[in-house]
Amino acid sequence: QVQLIESGGGLVQAGGSETLSCAASGRTFSNYVMGWFRQAPEKEREFVAAISWNGNRIYYGDSAKGRFTISRDHAKNTVYLQMNSLEPADTAVYYCAARVDDGVGRRESRRYDYWGQGTQVTVSS
Repeated sequence: QVQLIESGGGLVQAGGSETLSCAASGRTFSNYVMGWFRQAPEKEREFVAAISWNGNRIYYGDSAKGRFTISRDHAKNTVYLQMNSLEPADTAVYYCAARVDDGVGRRESRRYDYWGQGTQVTVSS
């Protein structure tokens, strides 16, 4: 059974940093695109970042550009989201997602097949 387990998050002060991790299990994810999405209360799920199966293609949502960095470790079946210069507007539940990488729609949440349970990030001002 495929599982994505996020860790990290919690309460962070504005201007601070936090790293989220997503450990995948149940199969080899070497040919999977991995993505991060987030959802704030009463808002739609928002694309944050994605990384292609080989790490050669990386995508960021507008809110993440210049502040967040996505990376992956194939040996550990883990994807990371390093978040810097956090703002209260970054407060949300962050979700890790995965699917077989076919090279298209890497920013689109509807194309992802597997999702983690989410981890809360709260940025205080």
